[in-house]
Formats: sequence, C-alpha cells, structure tokens
Amino acid sequence: MTAVVTLVEYGPARGFPLPGVVGRALAASKILGEAAPDPYEPAMWRLRARSNVGVVAVAVPGGETVTVRITPKVPVSRLFFLLGYSSDPRGWRDGVVDVAEHGELLPALAHAVERQTDRALQRGLLQGYRTVEEASLVVRGRMREAEQIRRRFGMSLPLEVAYDEFTTDIAENRILRAAVDRLLLVPGVPRAVRTRLMHQRARLADITPLVRGQVIPDWRPTRLNTRYHQALQLAKVVLDGSSAEHLPGGLRMDGFLFDMNRVYEDFVCAALREALRPYGGRSVLQTKGMHMDECDSVRLRPDFVWYGDSGAPRIVADAKYKSRKRRGYPNEDLYQMLAYCTALGLPEGHLVYAKGNAPHASHRVRRAGTVLHQHALNLDQQPAELLAEIGALARRMVQA
Repeated sequence: MTAVVTLVEYGPARGFPLPGVVGRALAASKILGEAAPDPYEPAMWRLRARSNVGVVAVAVPGGETVTVRITPKVPVSRLFFLLGYSSDPRGWRDGVVDVAEHGELLPALAHAVERQTDRALQRGLLQGYRTVEEASLVVRGRMREAEQIRRRFGMSLPLEVAYDEFTTDIAENRILRAAVDRLLLVPGVPRAVRTRLMHQRARLADITPLVRGQVIPDWRPTRLNTRYHQALQLAKVVLDGSSAEHLPGGLRMDGFLFDMNRVYEDFVCAALREALRPYGGRSVLQTKGMHMDECDSVRLRPDFVWYGDSGAPRIVADAKYKSRKRRGYPNEDLYQMLAYCTALGLPEGHLVYAKGNAPHASHRVRRAGTVLHQHALNLDQQPAELLAEIGALARRMVQA
C-alpha cells in the first residue's frame, strides 16, 4: 500500500495520517520545515515544506510506503531554466528542455533526461580514451614499478601496468547511465517514461555503473562531446539531487530533492557574473579566505564579489530566496551584509531577493554611512525578461 502526501514549497502546515515511525523519520531527516504530531488528533502529523522540492519515499518493512511530494512555486520549465543557466550561461537556451505535458517536477525531469539522453545517443555511444590500471600477464602500456614492488613482493608475474584504452566506458557515458539508473529507482516516474528509460539503460548496458557513494567522474566540454552537453547537465542535476538513506528499524528513505535556496543563489550569481562581463574585472562566487576580524577567527562568505580592473572589490551581493517575515525583509540579512561591506571596505552592499511581499528598499547605516540595498527579482517573468532585469541591476551596481 502506498500513501501520497502532497505539499507546496513554503506552504502552510497541513495534517496527514501517518504511521508514527514514518513521521519520526521525516522529523529526523530535516527535509521538511515542520514534522510533528498533531496535539489534538491522534495518528495525525502536521507537515510543512520549506525550500526543498521534489519527492521522498519512506518505506516501512512489511508495511506501506509513504511518498512525500513537494511542489515548487515556480513553474517546472522555469526551474529548469534556473538550473540550466547556472551550469552553462552561454550555452543554455530557454526551451531546450522538453517537459512535454508533465507539470510535476519528477515526471518532467525524468522525461527531459530520457529525451536528452536519446538525442545524445542517436549516433551511437561516444568513445574516448580511459586510463586503465590492472594486473596483466603481458607488458602493455607502462609498468607501475611502485605497485609491482608493493603488491608482488619480487614476483615477475603478473605485471602491474597502466595503459590508455579507446572505449565507450568513459566518464560521459558512465554519468548518463548513473542518472538513468537513479531515475528508475525513484518512485513517481510515469510508466511510459520509465519504459523509455529502460530502453536507454539497455543502450548503456556495457557501461560500468557507478556504485552508490562513488564520486561522480569528471568530464570536460569539448567539440567531440558537444551532442552530450545538455544530457550531461541534466544528468548532473539528477545525481546532485538524489539521495538514499537506511534508517533505524529497517526503514528506507529514498528520494530526489532540490534546495530552492541553492538553485536561486547559483542562478543569481551566474547571471550577475555574465551581466558584469562587459565591464571587465573579475567575479568571485562564494568567496573564501575572507574574515571579519583582524585575527581571522570570524569567517565571512558572501555569495558574490566583483573586483574592478584595479583588483579592488567594487560590488558585494548576497542572494536570498525567501523572506521569512510576513512584512519586509529579515533584519539579520542586513546585519550580515553590513559585515561584508565593512570587511571589504565598500560603501554599499546588495541583497537580492526572490520577489515576495516587499518592494526595493535602501538603508543608510547610522554613523557608518554604509548604504544597504534590498532588491527583489520577479521569477514569474519569461527568461529573457528576467535576465534583462538582472542586467539592469548589474548596471545600477556598477554605477553606484
């Protein structure tokens, strides 16, 4: 038996009948903003979603499976644009991801991955060179002397060798297979899409599967793997968002989640970086090695810092997806931005929110004179209009 719980990102708390063991597992996982027993109704749990969107299934041994679906507030096609632009601002085009008639996140993503994988493999599997290290009875490639001594203790055979093999078992194909395998395990993929995914897995049957927990292999975009680019970007989305966990009592939690805070932050930083390219300088995302105090004991990590041609910092910005107050913006964001401005010696700082219930605002700090700007982006716009708004924001930052 399968029960389905449907929530909306940052929506109000709602009551659902759940087994106690499932409710406690959801509470311990921190996936939801709230998961607590209802104080007035037995066997009911109050659930509220926060920034995570996607699907999670909690399986009880010998019992039912509870599937929690969390729907994003932005349209699914817009979410894919935010994700795609963050990973490849220059190569991504709106509409490149076909979501068909699917309005929910997981079915749309599974459909898009299958379609892009099919396009990537239309001319056959990509081949390339892969470094192989193995024990061999014949000399091939180059000897690994250190490994020969360490493993064979003076024996002449077998030989520890390394060589480059021209094969289809390369990083690009392994990533595609891993994404297809992962989607086939997640509940909620439509039957027709699952059937097509099985066909893609059959085409990738000779590719070595990734073991759970294994690091995703690196790949570099080149002219030779151009037809794979979009499929690999979507595959990375699947592998970054998927998770599985074995819990006490034999429970298994399996799911696929996006953190909208991270999605929005990555998009804003990538879009600002692209908008500021015509002005020269350099952009640094998630600045490291920055501290508030002279002893370097209090670390700071602004989302975005732009340095002018002189090498001095000119702009600092932080992306904030959700305003947590009913009216206006949270004061703690202002305190954080003031610390960034003080440490960088900047007269102005910028907080970039997803549009909520407050307009643009500016605050001049007493005695310091630092001006803190709070901007609000409208994510309901078409991609071209959204990028134009960020371009105008970038010009305003430079001219300040």
